[in-house]
Amino acid sequence: MAHTHGKFVWYELMTTDMDAAEVFYRDIIGWGAQDAGVAGVHYTMFTVDGRPVSGSMALSQSARSMGIPPLWLGYIAVDDVDTVAADIVTDGGVVHRAAADIPGIGRFAIVGDPQGAAFALFKGMPGLPQPAAAMGKPGFTGWHELYADDGDAAFDFYSRAFGWEETGNADTDEPGDYKVFGLDGEDFGGVMTRPDNMPVSSWIFYFNVASIDTAKERVRIGGGMILNGPTEVPSGGWSLQCLDPQGAMFALYAPER
Repeated sequence: MAHTHGKFVWYELMTTDMDAAEVFYRDIIGWGAQDAGVAGVHYTMFTVDGRPVSGSMALSQSARSMGIPPLWLGYIAVDDVDTVAADIVTDGGVVHRAAADIPGIGRFAIVGDPQGAAFALFKGMPGLPQPAAAMGKPGFTGWHELYADDGDAAFDFYSRAFGWEETGNADTDEPGDYKVFGLDGEDFGGVMTRPDNMPVSSWIFYFNVASIDTAKERVRIGGGMILNGPTEVPSGGWSLQCLDPQGAMFALYAPER
């Protein structure tokens, strides 16, 4: 399946303890895990039914020295990594890691939007198989949420970069509206102005699980922290926002408690 410009295609955990993180997420989400098999690189791929859906690598020492905490990084497919990276800089964003090739896989760059939220750009090699979207299946990523300093300005930036369309708008208890966005008739995320208890602009990804209450208890037992929820989702189901034991923020979604 070819990459589609503007859609999230990969999720990468940058952490201070890969082994502990693997145990934690395997228990919470039910992922399998396997080494990527790249010589000289310690990279773990998380799998669903043997199919890779996300990855994990060590947070670099340089990132740690700059005070960057463990985090989940989302990869957005683009038609041309170099061109989009340059356009992002022109539009007020930043390139954290210049475009580079991953032999046999594709080309990527790590960038940030004008308000500081980090994400990655990716273009896969021709014929490279990709995880198909499975919004409701346990283990897959079902939703992508951006908490921005200014939700309206952030949405405009991503709309220019990736062609995202506003497909809905919901009032929230926080300043500003919640903009639902999508592409090609598919909704896959939301953008809102961040609440006061979220210190910086950032992305959070919702991983699907079967039961939110069961997952909540596993997060607690595994040493994670519950930030918010369970919260009933207007469109149906339940969500839970969490920190893993190393401090990376993530969220969970389930159709039932």
